[in-house]
Amino acid sequence: MGRPSKGRQRIEIRLIEDADRREVTFSKRKSGLLKKVSELSLLCGAHVAFIVFSPGDRAFALGTPSVDHILYCYDPLPGDEDDGDLLSLLQDGEDVSATADRVAVEAIVQRTEETKARVAAEKARMDAVGEKVRQAKVKAGGKFWWEADVEALGDAELPEFTRALGRLRDNVQRHLDQLLSSA
Repeated sequence: MGRPSKGRQRIEIRLIEDADRREVTFSKRKSGLLKKVSELSLLCGAHVAFIVFSPGDRAFALGTPSVDHILYCYDPLPGDEDDGDLLSLLQDGEDVSATADRVAVEAIVQRTEETKARVAAEKARMDAVGEKVRQAKVKAGGKFWWEADVEALGDAELPEFTRALGRLRDNVQRHLDQLLSSA
């Protein structure tokens, strides 16, 4: 067994001369500070920006909602005062985080609606292609979709029909390879 621990001891607060010990102490104390800052933000709902520079001049930051957001709220960039930014969207009595959340949700809703519209348009296009292929199959007197009359298909349907035939060919080849390897 190792030697018994000395427990928590009071240390003299002064610059640590040994660079390795200083780096280790910085690392340990930094993690403790980050924990305290995150707890303060979580428990009190406070907007917090915490930045610390290591002895090696590396920056570590923690912010809720973000360091940039907090710094901008208290010191906007020159020329950014009235350009439709988040601060100009504040309503009486509304705090910055509620406005940021509202703007973010509105942006997500808008992107969702745009995506739904694109999906619906693509589905309608593919349905039209499928109907055109079915009509071409009937015209050719075929029993299967791949027997469709290619002459009856238009410019919009031919690329999709070609891709479908390619997928069919790949599936048949894969099935043939499985049969040959098992035999």
